[in-house]
Amino acid sequence: MLTAPMPFELRSAAGLALLGLVLPLVMLYILKIRRQRFRVASTWLWAAAARDLRARSPFRRLIPEIPLLLQLLALVALALAAGRPATRGGAVDGDHLAIVIDGSASMTAAIVAGKTRIAEARTIAHRLVDALGPGADALIVEAGPQPSVVTPLDRDRRRLHTAVDRIDAHDAPAKLGPAVALATDRLRALPGNRRIVVVTDGAVIDPEALGALSLPTDVLTVGEATPNTAIVRVDVRSGRDPVTGRAEVQGFVQVSHQGPTPREVFVTLRPRNVDQPLASRRLSLAPGERVPVILTFEPAPSDAGMGLVFEVSPGDAMAVDDRAFARVPPSRTLTAVVAPKTANPWFVRALSADPDVEVLTSTVEGLATADVPTNALVLVDGVCPERIPGADFVILDPPPGPCRTVTVAEPRDTPTITSWSETDPRLRFLTLQGVNVARAKPLGVESPRDALIRAQDSVLAADVSSPGRTGTLVGFDVGDSNWPLKASFVLFVRNLVEAARAHQEAGLESQLRTGSTLQLRVPTDVDLVTIEGPDGAKTEVRAREGVAVVAELRRAGFYFASYQGRRPGSLLIPASMASVEESDITTRELGAAGGAVMVGPASAVPVFTEWGWLCALVALGFVVLDAWWLTRRPKPRPLSAAAVPRIPERARPGGAHP
Repeated sequence: MLTAPMPFELRSAAGLALLGLVLPLVMLYILKIRRQRFRVASTWLWAAAARDLRARSPFRRLIPEIPLLLQLLALVALALAAGRPATRGGAVDGDHLAIVIDGSASMTAAIVAGKTRIAEARTIAHRLVDALGPGADALIVEAGPQPSVVTPLDRDRRRLHTAVDRIDAHDAPAKLGPAVALATDRLRALPGNRRIVVVTDGAVIDPEALGALSLPTDVLTVGEATPNTAIVRVDVRSGRDPVTGRAEVQGFVQVSHQGPTPREVFVTLRPRNVDQPLASRRLSLAPGERVPVILTFEPAPSDAGMGLVFEVSPGDAMAVDDRAFARVPPSRTLTAVVAPKTANPWFVRALSADPDVEVLTSTVEGLATADVPTNALVLVDGVCPERIPGADFVILDPPPGPCRTVTVAEPRDTPTITSWSETDPRLRFLTLQGVNVARAKPLGVESPRDALIRAQDSVLAADVSSPGRTGTLVGFDVGDSNWPLKASFVLFVRNLVEAARAHQEAGLESQLRTGSTLQLRVPTDVDLVTIEGPDGAKTEVRAREGVAVVAELRRAGFYFASYQGRRPGSLLIPASMASVEESDITTRELGAAGGAVMVGPASAVPVFTEWGWLCALVALGFVVLDAWWLTRRPKPRPLSAAAVPRIPERARPGGAHP
């Protein structure tokens, strides 16, 4: 992985331009100083100055002086500090390097006080960027739930360091295979020496993905094997106490323990933003054991939709799986809205036969303004409205012309049903043998997969679903057939109701996992939904036909969705990691023997040390010495007899001399 050692280098050679100040500094010492004129009694003591004044050259001879030497040394040290000198043990072997950083939830585990595995991985990635050889470039890839290129190939180390700092671990499972494949795809067409470096803790859920790679790959591991106790399954349901018959909320969790020794923990259930638990249980867990736990409480009528927190205590190195989040499920009662009020009585009768279905009627025109619940099942008969409120919908006997994703043709007499989609949930457990239709309108579908009921060369019922909504279109009046007299008709309506009820419960899903896509059902007139995450960050997503899609839930916790419109509303959405594989943070066997993958500790990366701070400190020391030298007070020295100046002789009167 490494080339020969490179003991010294300048990371910013342009800083040596400060050495250009040496010439002006020397010039200041050889230029003559312009002196002021003073009247003195004698020039004998100023003989040297007089000779200097008599010189015609504007320069004087450079005399070595201690201040000049100190100032030159300070300038050289300052120039070296600006050049950012550094030493390292070697350079990464490769003209093009792809750095893949594991961003899975296991990377949030702590390795030392205050430092996590992902923080250590970022440190290693910084060292890899510093160890790039001359002219080499690198790209940064994050291995999250969906792999992403954080920065494309770049030689600018500052931009690469900034990209590394942006990487963080997700509270979700992630695979290394897609991220390494993405890096390989980016390097495959490039000439020269190409290399991939993967920084991970080794607790990956797809270790076999590193077994056969086409490019040389180094895997650097951070962290060490750590015991971990986690909630790996969670579900919340409504039920009744078998003794009292009262309604109760039943929370089901599964707790897993990975570690060499047994451990005792407490599992508690509490409301969101409340410390007082609703239920608690003590567990003794053996190594590798998974224990199911049921925690129950009696809800108040206003508790529907309330957030619930399951927690394992005391905590451990990996905090994200010590908690799971859920909601109190809604009532099983499903609202069905029928329009017009004179809609097919057979359907209305079949809907009303279910005690958990509340049937409401409305005019077709009133659907746009009626207070239709967001999760309602809507049935329209004889029309095909452009916008249908609620959630799942059924369209019966629409007029000829385009309707949703199909084209309705003119009616035909006595079509014969030949087949139906037995795999579709709406037609499960039923048979249409013996069903006769007197008159129907053939449907032109976009794909054969959209056909639910077929008759010879035509389609009599089709799937017209849209993202997040299940739509069913029946191209005939069931009153013009003997279908209502068959048990299959009751089963068909029952399947529609159960599918709508399942979607209603999914709107308050207690098993929503981090890293997954969230489909949020809102009123059809809502165009924009604001999502506030567990960390307080807010994002806005567009809604289309009553469905808003959040691409990825990165953090575990509660998401708060709110929207405006004719009927403003909000919704609390729980998201938990709850993953058996990701909570097992022990190191797996990576790569394959004899393959292109080399696995080693992170200490294999050369340490890159900058010495600019030391050069700056030395420069400051020289400046301090220079200031001390110029401001010092020299000690007086006694004059010797030879150094005493001779007194000039005076001339005697008359010109006589002694």
